[in-house]
Amino acid sequence: MLQPAEILAAVVFLPLVGALVLALFPAGDHNNLKGTAIGLTTANFLLSLLLWGNFRPGPGYQMELNLAWIEPFGIHFHLGLDGISLVLVILTTFLMPLTLLGAWSAVEHRVKEFVIAMLALETGMLGAFVSLDLFLFYLFWEAMLIPMYFLIGIWGGQRRIYAAVKFFIFTMAGSLLMLVAILVVATQPTGGFDFSLATALTRDFAPQTERLLFWAFAIAFAIKVPMFPVHTWLPDAHVEAPTAGSVILAGVLLKLGVYGFVRFAFPMFPNAALAAAPVLGWLAVIGIVYGALVAWVQPDMKKLVAYSSVSHLGFCMLGLAAMTTEGVAGAIFVCIAHGISTPALFLLVGMLYERRHTRVLADYGGIARKVPIFAFFLVMTVMASAGLPALSGFPGEFLVLLGTYTSPHGLGRIWTIVAATGVILAAVYLLWMTQRVLFGPLQNPANEDLQDMNAREIVTLVPLMVMAVFLGLHPSTILDKIEPASTRFVQLVHQGSGTNYQADAGALRRSSGVQMRPTTPSIQLPIRGQNPGGPPPGAFQRVPGLRGLDMVAPVKEQ
Repeated sequence: MLQPAEILAAVVFLPLVGALVLALFPAGDHNNLKGTAIGLTTANFLLSLLLWGNFRPGPGYQMELNLAWIEPFGIHFHLGLDGISLVLVILTTFLMPLTLLGAWSAVEHRVKEFVIAMLALETGMLGAFVSLDLFLFYLFWEAMLIPMYFLIGIWGGQRRIYAAVKFFIFTMAGSLLMLVAILVVATQPTGGFDFSLATALTRDFAPQTERLLFWAFAIAFAIKVPMFPVHTWLPDAHVEAPTAGSVILAGVLLKLGVYGFVRFAFPMFPNAALAAAPVLGWLAVIGIVYGALVAWVQPDMKKLVAYSSVSHLGFCMLGLAAMTTEGVAGAIFVCIAHGISTPALFLLVGMLYERRHTRVLADYGGIARKVPIFAFFLVMTVMASAGLPALSGFPGEFLVLLGTYTSPHGLGRIWTIVAATGVILAAVYLLWMTQRVLFGPLQNPANEDLQDMNAREIVTLVPLMVMAVFLGLHPSTILDKIEPASTRFVQLVHQGSGTNYQADAGALRRSSGVQMRPTTPSIQLPIRGQNPGGPPPGAFQRVPGLRGLDMVAPVKEQ
């Protein structure tokens, strides 16, 4: 019987083992290659559900596996999960078999190399989400770059080489900055190295050094999100990538940038992070509006969806910049919701492209009467992406706006107003696309014989639609897992910087006369530069919070 930590390791490395097995298959046996890859990734998804079942909501890491690896340099093979990484792991394993199933007829050359690249990519993404050692995280972070580069460069469109090289240069530039910062953080004042995340969280740096280290990490993660203005690689990568590459890029890879801010950049450098929060907040709201406006004027469906990702991921970064429990929990929920609706949009665009070999909006119009099943799925996906209440896009955006409005930043209300226009614009450009594609007169004769979705395509999209509805009606399924970890994140940053701040519900946050009512012992975290034996001013205690979960608030000075 596998222990939970062993299950975690198995989930990470099963796709890579599967890739090695598939390397032994004959290159021309396309159906067996595709079927085996789908079977392996489905098995990995089912295995990852054991992680969900074994996880108990709480602020700390669970199912940890910590093995000495390169001891002279303080490097450990250290894996672990909290609520945030858990939901992102489940999202990754959930999307991979659907992506391969959706690509069944889209990839017909070098199939063996394609499925091996997809499986290797899955291991890289999963490893990055659960690594608690800086060296190990960087290893998985870089490992993702290689298969995605080949997915774009080999199976992409006409400008695939340009898009692949641009993706590689942007990502590698940020990664090299992060590598330098990791080496500085791991170098101990007493000599030697320690790449443990737990040790990194206790390090103190001079203010100037901390700012430089924070921005080295932040630039790498901002490129991956991507944030405005380092987003320009994304539209080219999305447009030229095969459908499977676009699905994984939007569904998982972009979330690693947000995750990097949560797991590393903000907690390790809290003073610099809080100082940079206004800059990140402004860049986030600019990205929300800019991405929406540019998406509105795109003539190409795939590029429209690509720019919509720039806008949606802006909400994630806005929630982090707000530095409130609601904002952070909402940011992670937006990651999950975007990882369901946007991959579905890319799959639908890919299905149309396979039939008509064009993604230009003007080439369609009125096709709903010819492809009613496709029309149903497209409308449902558009509604979820636009944030319609009762669908998955709504809870996360609502929490981000709530957390931003109640943020201690003086700019919080302005950010909320500007970001809310992005919600309106999302409805505009998505409904405009839907109207141009599905409705109106059927004027293009080439669409007369358009075939509706087949059984394989329906099976691919049904799980995504089910999740879009389920998470819209039961957001607590995700929020119950991520709220304790979100609270811990807020606590780490504010306690690390010594700020006196309430991370509770919005009305309490601005009140100076709140009566604190501790209910359970506070999370014991190392306080930088202070004796953790007692609760000094600026330390945190628990108060009742969202939906019965305790939030953290500082002990007031007497």
